[in-house]
Amino acid sequence: MARGPNPLILLGLASVSFIAFATIVRKREQSAPASLRFQDPPPPEDKPQHTSAVFDHTKVTVLFVLGGPGAGKGTQCANLVSDFGFCHLSAGDLLRAEQHREGSQFGELIQTCIKEGTIVPMEVTVKLLENAMRAALQEGRTREGWAEGRGRFLIDGFPRKMDQAMKFDDDVCQASMVLFFSTTEEVMLERLLERGKTSGREDDNVESIKKRFTTYKETTMPVIKHYEALGKVAEIDSSPSVEEVHLKAKAVVEKILADKK
Repeated sequence: MARGPNPLILLGLASVSFIAFATIVRKREQSAPASLRFQDPPPPEDKPQHTSAVFDHTKVTVLFVLGGPGAGKGTQCANLVSDFGFCHLSAGDLLRAEQHREGSQFGELIQTCIKEGTIVPMEVTVKLLENAMRAALQEGRTREGWAEGRGRFLIDGFPRKMDQAMKFDDDVCQASMVLFFSTTEEVMLERLLERGKTSGREDDNVESIKKRFTTYKETTMPVIKHYEALGKVAEIDSSPSVEEVHLKAKAVVEKILADKK
């Protein structure tokens, strides 16, 4: 009975053939011009993490303060400033001041948006906030949380749209948390109409308030849901008395600042 080739012999022949082929390739490569020789790829560079944000979120703490018109955001921000030394920036106040600033190129646009209850283009609002933050950091504040380039900011009534949220996080500073003051439209309407008796604000009237409620539900609630999915929302019921809401908000912020350390 005929026997086939010995497998060991075949393996040996294959090895010899491979060695001979590799030797020929090596000699040809060594004799080729340097520009045509095979070269190992350069080792990867250890590049630092790039960020385009103006402020370092590990040093600068930003808490967005959101809730419907009349939810009590401004009142509670004032209390938290006293408790923790925050710089309170109201996007609405900055815009209202800008609309009356002499020589402002955005004044008329802002005035129209406020009157109609619509949202001012994000580039305007974001830039005003960035400028205000930079000014506060340069003041040399001495309270806790402000040493060595650090700072604490409550940004009230912002972001009101997803594009604002994304642009601020990417370009200015990544927010640490959203304080969401929630209550009913009935409570908010009652508060706004009462405030309108003395505030002098152009939008504290029933027609503008209803438009603001609609804008809030359609554009700001998705922002809250976005941060909620990231685990960055602390909801606080703002229906009770100012004092009760303050105690809840204070406890929430104490935990946020403790976790940040």
